[in-house]
Amino acid sequence: MMRNHKRSRKAKILAASFLAGAFAVTGGFAVQGYSRAAAYENHLNNNYQHAFAELTTAVSELDTALQKASYATSPSLLSSLCTELFGRAMSAQMAIGELPYGNVELEETASFVAKVGDYAVALSKNAAVNGVCSEEERSNLRSLSAASSALSQMLQDLQADIHSGTITLEDLKSAERRLSSATEDGGQALAGSAFQTVESDFPEVPTLIYDGPFSEHIASRSPRMLEGREEISQDDARAAAAAFLDLKPEIFSLVSAGEGRIPTWGFSAAVDGGEVYLEVTRQGGMVASLMNSRSVGEAVLTPEEAVETAAAFLAARGYAGLSPSYHINQDNRLTVNFAACQGEVVCYPDLIKVTVALDNGRIVGFESEGYLMNHTQRTLAEPAVVLAQAQAVLDPALKLLSHQLALIPTGGENEVLCHEFKCETGDGKHCIVYVNAQTGNEERILLLIEDESGTLTI
Repeated sequence: MMRNHKRSRKAKILAASFLAGAFAVTGGFAVQGYSRAAAYENHLNNNYQHAFAELTTAVSELDTALQKASYATSPSLLSSLCTELFGRAMSAQMAIGELPYGNVELEETASFVAKVGDYAVALSKNAAVNGVCSEEERSNLRSLSAASSALSQMLQDLQADIHSGTITLEDLKSAERRLSSATEDGGQALAGSAFQTVESDFPEVPTLIYDGPFSEHIASRSPRMLEGREEISQDDARAAAAAFLDLKPEIFSLVSAGEGRIPTWGFSAAVDGGEVYLEVTRQGGMVASLMNSRSVGEAVLTPEEAVETAAAFLAARGYAGLSPSYHINQDNRLTVNFAACQGEVVCYPDLIKVTVALDNGRIVGFESEGYLMNHTQRTLAEPAVVLAQAQAVLDPALKLLSHQLALIPTGGENEVLCHEFKCETGDGKHCIVYVNAQTGNEERILLLIEDESGTLTI
């Protein structure tokens, strides 16, 4: 939606330039041009009013579905209502995308509808496995309903003011000016917009703890790999960056101090004909990421040799028990995904990505956030569902190629032990089916996109 909005903005700018030229040539053409510009402006504002009306309707219907879901006592009805909730949330998000800078000026509203939509998906999934909602989930639905009801009323009041002419939706140019002004002022809140009436009085949203990306437990998580480790100085971090690449510390300069979930020190240096940038965790002094900007020449290494090079690089730096999975070649940079192994179980949340330059075998990329956030010695229960039972869940049309036990992340960064089946489809393509090792339910299906550059999963 934003792409269409940008096209409209570009067209408007071109129209303005045309008007300026036409005025210099003849006043008659200028009048005609201004008339067209006014008509175009009116068309835009009509579209914005329609989008705002769609947003108001979607939020109102969202409230209705939330109220119904909070009273549902059968899994089938709850699942149906959750599907409706997700659809209403998607409609609201699309409407926000149609408004001028709606995702900026209606940030709280956009976040709220996205959270409701994702929570509905999580509840629908739970209903299929566990039945009806828990009392805590019902309480969350009631709280979300109260928030959406308040939001709906504010949007309806604002829409009534727009229809009566008391206020008008800002046109594209004024929205652009507000955004530009806010950027120049250091990103302060945009002022003078009708949307700010909604944002400034946004209703309180309940804290959600569930298996999804908007759950509060995710924001409060700390990196498991760094637990108990000491804080290090900038000099120690610089030394760690240098040791990671077998270089001298004095060539590295401190260029950033990252905060976020994993606070880091950032260093850069001129290396191998390019600029290399590394981030080192302030706690524990581990390299979190590495990027090298140099241009990679013609490949002399095969993908297999590059995978071996990446594995040797990790082993030399103390990363033991890692298994390579898939790799992708982009401009002669081969990125290999490694996951930690605990016994016979591959732990996919503990992910490290290593990028090898195929022209000389040097490491030009490294990313270990997944490993730092998740790696630990786990207590893994024995599968309640044995291999034969899990395999019986597969579609008979799939041809089984391989099997292993795997720990996979859920949408909320929890983990579930699964039987991982790599299969071949009827048309010769490949897919991976994950069957929950405790319940026997299909947990996830991934399609493999394979070509000469490597393998992607979708």
